[in-house]
Amino acid sequence: MITLRRVAPALLLSLLALSSLSVKAAELRLMTHASFELPKPLIADFERQAGVKLTVIKAGDAGEMLNKLILMRANPIADVVYGIDNTLAAKAIKAGVLDAAPTVKTVYTLPGGLAAVDYGVVTLNVDKAWFAKNKKALPRTLAELATPAYKDLFVVQNPATSSPGLAFLVATVDAMGEEAAFAWWAKLRDNGLKVAKGWSEAYYTDFSKNGGARPIVVSYATSPAAEVFYGKEKLNDAPTASLPLPGASFLQIEGAAPVKGGREPAAAKRFVAWLQSAPVQKALQTGMWMYPAVPGTALAPVFRFAPQPAGVKPVDAAKIDENAQRWVSRWTRVVIKGGR
Repeated sequence: MITLRRVAPALLLSLLALSSLSVKAAELRLMTHASFELPKPLIADFERQAGVKLTVIKAGDAGEMLNKLILMRANPIADVVYGIDNTLAAKAIKAGVLDAAPTVKTVYTLPGGLAAVDYGVVTLNVDKAWFAKNKKALPRTLAELATPAYKDLFVVQNPATSSPGLAFLVATVDAMGEEAAFAWWAKLRDNGLKVAKGWSEAYYTDFSKNGGARPIVVSYATSPAAEVFYGKEKLNDAPTASLPLPGASFLQIEGAAPVKGGREPAAAKRFVAWLQSAPVQKALQTGMWMYPAVPGTALAPVFRFAPQPAGVKPVDAAKIDENAQRWVSRWTRVVIKGGR
């Protein structure tokens, strides 16, 4: 005969297990790009307030991330996505993988219910010490950059594998027109242009500031501020500078939205609102090195080394969506394969 005394501990353990299950936080699955970086205490505070456990799925480059969302749209592997930018927004909308989220007023906007979270400017960066040591003047135009005076000095990312590379390609085509732009790219190729697979390879391997042989690289307007922020010694000036030549800058706007068909739609909307909250808008500046999208957000002091290039406007997202694949194919033919 089983006595009550023998049954009680087992029953108690079972009840405790059931109780634990009943209070277990729901899982909110965030898909984002490889550059996502926010302070852990800030994320923990969101989890506590929203009653969820955030699972971060880093899906590589933003383009790769969107492709995964599209491939898995019948059975979404995320509830919310952050990092879809204005080069990809039209593709995401056309694929029907996003739900709309409420948004506060932002400096720039995105279509299709995407809430703008931050923005940056892809532009040329230069190694100031290299130019001083070699007593060489900085190029004043993109046309000048393609002349023999700057032979073998420039490294760019492949637009087929890099979002900054694609952004720079779009900027040049938008500024010059397609035919003139690809004629210019052909001149660059003949002038010793180096092509890197992605931003990290170009910036940390080929850029002369980091031991490479190229003093001109495509990066971000905030990169000089990051150089100061991460410098081993206290710096009063940035060792690099952005060089926003006319036609060389692209305004990149990143947004977030719930994923259509996600398991936690309410928490997903709450996460999007959290990304636009004051603490996140402040933290993302020195975490992901982007400008905050919500107006009135104070800039980090180190951003005095990251002035925003004047006059840079967003390129129409629909125009990018309509032409980007063809531009990349043509770029590959001209720059990589040596065609025209």
